[in-house]
Amino acid sequence: MGQPGARIPRGWRTQARCQKDVDPEREKQWVELFDELDLNSDGVIDIHELRVGLAKRGLSRRAVDRIVKEGDSNNDGELDFQEFRQYLRSHEEELRLMFRSLDRNNDGEIDVSEIQQSLQTLGIAVSLKEAATIMKSIDRDGNMTIDWDEWRDHFLFNPIHSLEDISRYWKHSHMLDIGDNLTCPDEFSEQEKKSGFVWRQLVAGAMAGSVSRTGTAPLDRLKVFLQVHGSTPGNPAGALGVGNMISGLRAMVKEGGFSSLWRGNGVNVLKIAPETAIKFWAYEQIKRWMRGSKERGPLRVHERFVAGSLAGATAQTAIYPMEVLKTRLTLGKTGQYTSVLDCARQILHREGIMAFYKGYVPNIIGIIPYAGIDLAVYETMKNAWLARHTDSADPGVFVLVGCGTMSSTCGQLASYPLALVRTRMQAQASVKGGPQLSMLGLFQNIVTQEGVAGLYRGIAPNFLKVIPAVSISYVVYEHMRKVLGVERYR
Repeated sequence: MGQPGARIPRGWRTQARCQKDVDPEREKQWVELFDELDLNSDGVIDIHELRVGLAKRGLSRRAVDRIVKEGDSNNDGELDFQEFRQYLRSHEEELRLMFRSLDRNNDGEIDVSEIQQSLQTLGIAVSLKEAATIMKSIDRDGNMTIDWDEWRDHFLFNPIHSLEDISRYWKHSHMLDIGDNLTCPDEFSEQEKKSGFVWRQLVAGAMAGSVSRTGTAPLDRLKVFLQVHGSTPGNPAGALGVGNMISGLRAMVKEGGFSSLWRGNGVNVLKIAPETAIKFWAYEQIKRWMRGSKERGPLRVHERFVAGSLAGATAQTAIYPMEVLKTRLTLGKTGQYTSVLDCARQILHREGIMAFYKGYVPNIIGIIPYAGIDLAVYETMKNAWLARHTDSADPGVFVLVGCGTMSSTCGQLASYPLALVRTRMQAQASVKGGPQLSMLGLFQNIVTQEGVAGLYRGIAPNFLKVIPAVSISYVVYEHMRKVLGVERYR
């Protein structure tokens, strides 16, 4: 490292650095890059200079921070030329391995079909047209192939270490929680499983979900009330009959005080941990069964849908009694239940064990459109982003959160009628003398009396809670990730 104020003329620095190297031409290029980034010519590159210089190449602040973290061997927050040189040398070696793995016929060039096949192996489905778009962004000479020099120069300052990094950037279900934990689980490598990374990741996600659900519990309780009572003005919850959300919240506060807005939230938070753990375990077992004895990369999109749906059904089956308890507690009046256990005892005594599985069928059926549309929308948005931004594997916070929010919201919209019928089936058994309709009977009754719009009662507060739920979930997740030592990129 140069001493402060000791400015060495750039020409002398270039000559000195190029003396000892196997490839002097490449070394000279590294020196020119270093001098270009060393804006104040003091012999070191600090993080500000690197951000300014690499912003022109489209790199995000997080990608730049990661380069400094990996290259700064003495942890002084700066890169001298030796550190800069060593980082580029190591990174080029990794890029060469990636290039060779893509070059399936070993002809020294990557074509469109090789890009498509390699991304499909990672579970990223792209068409030949999308693969050609990726090709054109890297192919400088326009011959529709990528040689080593083009590949190396394109990804030189992109801090990815393997092809799997591209898919790892796009994990989303662990960080966002909008109230329904039905998304397909993410793929984890064997190294991540053995290192304990997976469980730290899941714990961070569970904590984020707990805080997020607690923060949006009033809107969730209002949604349940509107689903059950929204079309019956003569009901004791009459203010909710017109679907007025403000009036509904006021009615709940008047009936049970401000704290009643969080009624049922305890069970809603409590079920996150077992549901997440069971779903992850089931997904791994189903994935192993689908693969058989074959060892290959991540599951393809349609395989993830099948495995994710089955894993979600397994988890929902195991924790479904908690779903019923949550609905009953949410709809309960002040003093009706003294605790979760008291609620469970009353249901068991009055209605029998089968009451804990009221609405189970529409709930399980609802997993298919939810998981399918969530995954399809997410994959479509992911592939569209990758096809247009091939200079970086890192989509950035806003893209990830936006894609996750949009896909989960679309999934909820598709499965909402089934969720509404499920909630009404869970609630109708508690109404003395009320009709005990089947799933199809309820659908017919709702459409006949309320029209198709009746299947979407309560969807307004459900949509209103999406943005705060996602925001809270992401902020808490990021904090827990740091506390638990979960490194996003490794």
